[in-house]
Amino acid sequence: MARSIKLLDCSLRDGGYINDWNFGHDNLVSVFERVVDAGVDILEIGFLDERREFDINRSIMPDTDCVEKIYGGLDRKNTMIVGMIDYGTCGLSNIKPRSEAFIDGIRVIFKKHLRNEALAFCKSLKELGYIVFAQLVSVTSYTDEEMVDLTRLANIAKPDAVSMVDTYGLMHQNNLLHYFEILNANLDKEIGIGYHGHNNFQMGYANCIEFLNKSREYDRDIVVDGTLYGMGKGAGNAPIELVSMHLNSTYGKNYNINQLLEAIDSNIMPITNSTAWGYNMYHYIAAINACHPNYVTYLVNQRTLSIQSVNDILAKLSGDKKLLYDGKLIEELYYNYLDVEVDDKSEIDRLTEALDNRKILLLGPGNNINIQKERIDAFLAKENPVVISVNFIPERIKTDYIFLSNAKRYVQLASRMSKEGDIPVISTSNVTKTNGEFEYKLRYSSLLCGEKEFRNNSFLMLLKVMKRLGKKLVYLAGFDGYTDEFHMNYVDKKLEYHYSDMKSKEINEAVSEALSEFKGEITLEFITDTLYRL
Repeated sequence: MARSIKLLDCSLRDGGYINDWNFGHDNLVSVFERVVDAGVDILEIGFLDERREFDINRSIMPDTDCVEKIYGGLDRKNTMIVGMIDYGTCGLSNIKPRSEAFIDGIRVIFKKHLRNEALAFCKSLKELGYIVFAQLVSVTSYTDEEMVDLTRLANIAKPDAVSMVDTYGLMHQNNLLHYFEILNANLDKEIGIGYHGHNNFQMGYANCIEFLNKSREYDRDIVVDGTLYGMGKGAGNAPIELVSMHLNSTYGKNYNINQLLEAIDSNIMPITNSTAWGYNMYHYIAAINACHPNYVTYLVNQRTLSIQSVNDILAKLSGDKKLLYDGKLIEELYYNYLDVEVDDKSEIDRLTEALDNRKILLLGPGNNINIQKERIDAFLAKENPVVISVNFIPERIKTDYIFLSNAKRYVQLASRMSKEGDIPVISTSNVTKTNGEFEYKLRYSSLLCGEKEFRNNSFLMLLKVMKRLGKKLVYLAGFDGYTDEFHMNYVDKKLEYHYSDMKSKEINEAVSEALSEFKGEITLEFITDTLYRL
């Protein structure tokens, strides 16, 4: 049986990723007092980070003196008070000896390639009198050999505990216990073992139960982490109110859960109104691909990919790059994925013939299609143009072709397209039909415009198609430009994205600049109003 089981609350530290540690001084004090009154064994009061200026409202502090300014005078009762240092962000010069500080202990978190230096730092903190915890960032990135080497270093530095940190929520019981067994077999017996779980797979609480159950077999101190209401970056953490309930019912503990619930109700729930956390599909996608969640965020924010395509790209990540985010790498993988090699000369020839001597109306999904429908109707009646809609099917205007450059839009349109049946599709090579082939397939990379963020703008890509077809004049409707007013950009509300005012202006400016490059080659006649400059 474990010598002791310690429950640690890290809401004010790990939860701070949600709100930039700006809980407000009253909330910091309230959470401190309620967690202490609940009888939680260890309370982590925030980060020590010399890069940040002192703010009495934030649980991220440049030195140990500032901890006193926020929490000094509060009654800790029997609770151990600790802070955390992300190795390299707070030097020893900012850490007073334990005898002169408010905190009892320091947790040092570090990536595996820094384990030598970080454990030497832990040893220095021990010499200052602190209880020290070594926190292994992304423990699932360690090989067995690296983990054994870590234990060798820990046995020299003698931290009070070594904790497995499942940074990206990848663990299930089997690999949790695998790492536990390596640590237990190789760490000196006076060094405890801890577990800090995240919830990408909804396994945080379940893994805590398994970890605690396994600890029954060994004579070693155990530390298990949780946060109030699971508060934490991304998918969040194991909820401490659940872990404490299990410890009460199974291990004879006596934590006052009502005090934890009061803290959730008064101090944590109001934060959820502005910023949410917890399990969602994108965190799940990151977890099943064992990769940094920022890769998923980048790909989803392109707003061109189906979920299957996102997974296809993530599958190309390998090695340490999977968990160490590389913005240039994911951009390269994204554009390589979209650049499906096709020889589209024959497609261009067929389209040129089909559209020869016809006036062309390109139809965007902007709200002005409805607001200024009289203009469009008059033009259609007078000119009888070929109508090509972009990534959507209009409700009241007969379209002759659909231009598809966005796999996500295709997924949204698939059932409607199946129902309509007879509308020819001009697709870019990144969009794959669910059954068979589209009528026309054009090489995606040949239609990109410039090197900017918006080079895959569907409007600009279609204008490049018109240029390749030799068109000297095209008419335009529904290319309104973007505003920050939600539900005001698209004629079909299901197509809406929310854009900030800054992002709207950025898109409008980038498209306007690109349109200027078509001058002298294609005359652009807008039937409906637009925010784009010509």
